[in-house]
Amino acid sequence: MSDPSLPLQDALIKALRAPNVLPAAVGARVYDQVPGAPTYPLVSLGDGQVLPDKAECIDGVEVFLQIDVWSRKVGYAETKEIAAAVIAALDDQALTVVGFNVTVFELSGVQYMRDPDGLTRHGAITFRALLESST
Repeated sequence: MSDPSLPLQDALIKALRAPNVLPAAVGARVYDQVPGAPTYPLVSLGDGQVLPDKAECIDGVEVFLQIDVWSRKVGYAETKEIAAAVIAALDDQALTVVGFNVTVFELSGVQYMRDPDGLTRHGAITFRALLESST
């Protein structure tokens, strides 16, 4: 089994940083590692899981990954607007992942929550992907 998580991460960051994909308030603030004193709102890559999905003559992988939306605006409106843009940009869309063919990339679920700091709203968007090695 090949692990597609790094090239998949690169494809996601590229897709989300493309012009006019996310609301202007986010800009290009799409991170793997959020800086120490970030400007809000922002999007970050969250946790992921890679599972082998082997079938006859196929070296497949199933990936579950989380993309996080962070906002400090009062209420959930900004968080949900950004989450909707992330979903529109990625759900059932064709992604180019180096070394892999993406057969499925779909929304698995979304959770909205208040962070314990009392200031930050958080949207956790989970996607499911099925990939096959292209080599």
